[in-house]
Amino acid sequence: QNGPSGLGTCANPPSQGKRVELRVSGYQSRTWRIILCYMFSVLTAGILLIVFRWKPSLEVRAKCRPCALRHADWIIITDRFGQCFVTQVQTEQLGEGSLEPHPGARADDGRTSVAVGVLDEDDSRDTVRLHRKEEKNVVRYYLFEGSRYVWIERRQAYCKVSVLDDGWTCADIHLSRSGLSQQDHSTRQVRHGFVNDWGRPPCPKGPLLFLSFQVLNPFYIFQVFSIILWLCDAYYYYAACIFVISAISIGLSLYETRKQSVTLQSMVKMAIGVRVHRAAGEEAVVSSLDLVPGDCISLPSDGFVVPCDAALLTGECMVNESMLTGESVPVMKTPLPSGPQAANMIYSPEEHKRHTLFCGTQVLQAKSYVGKEVLAVVTRTGFCTAKGDLISSILYPKPVSFRFYRDAVKFVLFLAVLALIGTTYSIVILIRNQVPLRQIIIRALDLITVIVPPALPAAMTVGTIYAQNRLKRHGIFCISPPRINLCGKIRLVCFDKTGTLTEEGLDVWGVVPVENNCFLPIVHEPRCLADGPLLYSLATCHSVSLLREQPIGDPMDLKMVESTGWVRGRGLRAVQHFGTEVLVVMKPPPLEEQPHGMVSAGILRRFPFSSSLQRMSVLVKLPGDAPSEAYIKGAPEMVASLCKEETVPLDFSQLLRHYTTDGFRVLGLAYKTLPTVKTFEEAQQLTRDAVESGMTLLGFLVMRNVLKAETAPVIHLLRNANIRTVMVTGDNMLTAMNVAKSCRMVELKERVVFVNASPPSHDKPAALKFILSDDPQGQEQPQQQPCHLALNGKSFAVVCEHFPHLLPRILIQATIFARMSPEQKTQLVCSLQDLNYCVGMCGDGANDCGALKAADVGISLSEAEASVASPFTSRIANIECVPMVIREGRCSLVTSFGVFKYMALYSLVQFVSVLLLYTINTNLSDFQFLFFDLVITMTVAVLMGKTGPAKELGTKRPQGALISIVVLGSLLLQTALLITVQVMSYFITVSQSWYVPLNSTVSAPQNLPNYENTVVFCISGFQYLILAVAMSKGYPFREPLYTNGKSRAGLLAAPLVCSRGWFPWSLGSCNRPGLRQKRASKKLFKRLEQELSQQPPPSWPPLNEPLFATPKLSISGS
Repeated sequence: QNGPSGLGTCANPPSQGKRVELRVSGYQSRTWRIILCYMFSVLTAGILLIVFRWKPSLEVRAKCRPCALRHADWIIITDRFGQCFVTQVQTEQLGEGSLEPHPGARADDGRTSVAVGVLDEDDSRDTVRLHRKEEKNVVRYYLFEGSRYVWIERRQAYCKVSVLDDGWTCADIHLSRSGLSQQDHSTRQVRHGFVNDWGRPPCPKGPLLFLSFQVLNPFYIFQVFSIILWLCDAYYYYAACIFVISAISIGLSLYETRKQSVTLQSMVKMAIGVRVHRAAGEEAVVSSLDLVPGDCISLPSDGFVVPCDAALLTGECMVNESMLTGESVPVMKTPLPSGPQAANMIYSPEEHKRHTLFCGTQVLQAKSYVGKEVLAVVTRTGFCTAKGDLISSILYPKPVSFRFYRDAVKFVLFLAVLALIGTTYSIVILIRNQVPLRQIIIRALDLITVIVPPALPAAMTVGTIYAQNRLKRHGIFCISPPRINLCGKIRLVCFDKTGTLTEEGLDVWGVVPVENNCFLPIVHEPRCLADGPLLYSLATCHSVSLLREQPIGDPMDLKMVESTGWVRGRGLRAVQHFGTEVLVVMKPPPLEEQPHGMVSAGILRRFPFSSSLQRMSVLVKLPGDAPSEAYIKGAPEMVASLCKEETVPLDFSQLLRHYTTDGFRVLGLAYKTLPTVKTFEEAQQLTRDAVESGMTLLGFLVMRNVLKAETAPVIHLLRNANIRTVMVTGDNMLTAMNVAKSCRMVELKERVVFVNASPPSHDKPAALKFILSDDPQGQEQPQQQPCHLALNGKSFAVVCEHFPHLLPRILIQATIFARMSPEQKTQLVCSLQDLNYCVGMCGDGANDCGALKAADVGISLSEAEASVASPFTSRIANIECVPMVIREGRCSLVTSFGVFKYMALYSLVQFVSVLLLYTINTNLSDFQFLFFDLVITMTVAVLMGKTGPAKELGTKRPQGALISIVVLGSLLLQTALLITVQVMSYFITVSQSWYVPLNSTVSAPQNLPNYENTVVFCISGFQYLILAVAMSKGYPFREPLYTNGKSRAGLLAAPLVCSRGWFPWSLGSCNRPGLRQKRASKKLFKRLEQELSQQPPPSWPPLNEPLFATPKLSISGS
């Protein structure tokens, strides 16, 4: 898009899997505008430059004129959150050698060594035209959040540099194994940018530059203004203390920023030596910082950390991806598909993640085929990689849209308006007292520094910092501290099942064989099975590998292989034994441990497990001239759909239901013979679709999935706290329902209704039906019991597409979501957020990355300290971390509320004190201000946050809005009470017989000390201490104040205790229905719940009554 307004569309990182648009406006510099801006800067004594520093977009609009993007010198970017950024367009020259044909490309396919995978001019992929000679091979680009965006002429937009490689097919990547020439490498390095700069922090490099940027911060500008003002008013000690504190604060900020920068760069700059293949057949060892997309690299056989995103071409790799997904179980990576089917297969890191090595992940073992090297082609570098996504999420976190923060800004503006009113009053009073003009100006401006507390932003973060440290001590790490407050508003938590609610490992319960289209009795000892396809499927259909002679892999695969007694061997003489090379040799148990004579089996090829396909398969070769056999393992329904109908027993569904209802995990097993495949090379030419069709069902593998001991108590705790719990799993519906009942997510007496939705066919519209589940005890469930809806991924997709008007009603009652793909999990979280739920998501990270990132609070169970999958990472391997995070979130939110209200009231108290003293032409002294602001206020504000969270998780949630009747009413009543006490104290003092009137002809500080000043100082001092106690709210979200030892010590000097016993009538009056009338909720899910609660019980859901979708109208024109 590039209309008259100069807007462009930028592609998002491919790792996200979805498109994100940025509003991009172009501007071109004008000399006369720049000269004018400098003139005004001089006339305003540099104030205009400071304003430009605060609002860079204003500077661009002042110095430049709008223009088309292709001619722009400056870019103003507005992201999807409404944030505005400014960046400069840069240009770089490309070498002429960039147009030479790629060594692996054909002369007639139009490809170049710079743009691999680009077809003719009519093709939809947009890469090659970037480097036309008529454009003089100039690359126009800008940097945004560390990533490089280049100008694509055909799109008329700036796109992320990774889009230049989006058109690669799998065949193109295989052609790149010959490598790039040195000139092509240099050209790509110019185009993609240098990797050694990708970890650069978003701050100036030099300490002096950073110091200048920090001093120009609005907060410190206000501090400088205040210090100058206080010096003019002879408040030397106070001004000096504030200057020292500000200098220390800037120094600490500089130290922490530089320390974080060094830490981040040490994590990013992973400089290791990498062996790279060049086009001329040469090899060179280069730094990983110099890699570019298209480089072909050799992987060492021992462990190493992957320095880039790369597609695996040959061999197999066992990889630990805990940094990326939070999943600690090693993952097997297999070569990218090759052969005829790869020519039209567009490479995608998401779709081909089982063939992609991601940056930052650790390769535990790399094994080559037939003695060859393990090769991979670099596909992404820098911020375009998976690790770049993690770094980006730390450097540029998603802004937290929280009403509390928005209300805080509004309240500060309200204080500023109040300061304006007070300033006007003070001017009138001081003029009446015949104070000199200079003194009037100083005193009036001084009120602004009193009413708007400069320490407010820092004080509000205290509770979050304490909560983050407490979570860290419990093994819970947070890379986005603002989300801690959001944890306090969680209304619903989604849980993955396997590895989260249940144990990661599964125990083999038995195998149910199929023979002559009938199920045989279960065999509890698989190693007792006769020699045949069923035993071979258990022994070979897995991704188990050896690391230092120890088997590693998916826990389920390890248990399955262990149950057979087979072990992985070394294929040292595989050619003689099998007649061909093989990937893996599986050896049977020793002769004394097996009932029959068995032979080894060699695995020719693996098709790894895919969450979307719900299966994995292998090609296996037995010794001699025996033909190869294909074995498949996966979801029973999916495996049965790939089998010949006559091989599936008639009672397939009944037996599957029997085991899943009892909570067992069931996998289907099938096989077929491949007479034409006898060698390793022939196996590599087969497509997955060709292998996984026309199978013969072998039986069921029944595994027992044990519930974690902590799961049921935590679910019970959350339900008692009125927090909805939802299970989102890729497992079978009945298994999921059994686990939900076992962990008390669904109580035994509560009803479960299945939501069955069928897509439209050629003669029928989409249909939706609600079916009451069978009660296992045969008892009729009462209609008054709560109703839980359960639906699978297919039904969820149909409801989203054809019944969107019913989706909200279904979601507010749905508890079990089964057979959900990773994309559907993400869609579910977003749909729940659309109902105004604050959604938490807890999973092990394996298939939950999208949902964890989309949720308001995502918690990944992982050993890693930071995961790209979610803002929270817990080393606690169970869901006990969820109530812990919620309790800390509630505590942090209440602390932020308390500190904010305390700082606001402290400003109002001091504001009233100063106005009262101004009326009689005096003021507080230098040391009195110092005592209030530093000794009392800052100490109390900092120590208030030390109070820990409550031990119990209650049903109430903290207030989330500052601008509300309850909060504002509380502040106004407190303010009124404080003003009354101060005014009464003043009048009581002047009415005493010993009172000596103030000499009003002399102004402060010359007329200090005096009775009026002393009484206001003493009374307001006690008011600060009383406010500290009143604002330190404990139950039900925090521990009592007396448990905070440091805060208690700071308040021991206060002889007064905040007691509400003398005004119970006032509180009772405020709680009358007329004053606290219940309004309709703004939350959509609450309005739906209320609407459903007012309907008769049988009305929703309509059981056994099919609902049909309204046919969609289509309008066509000729």
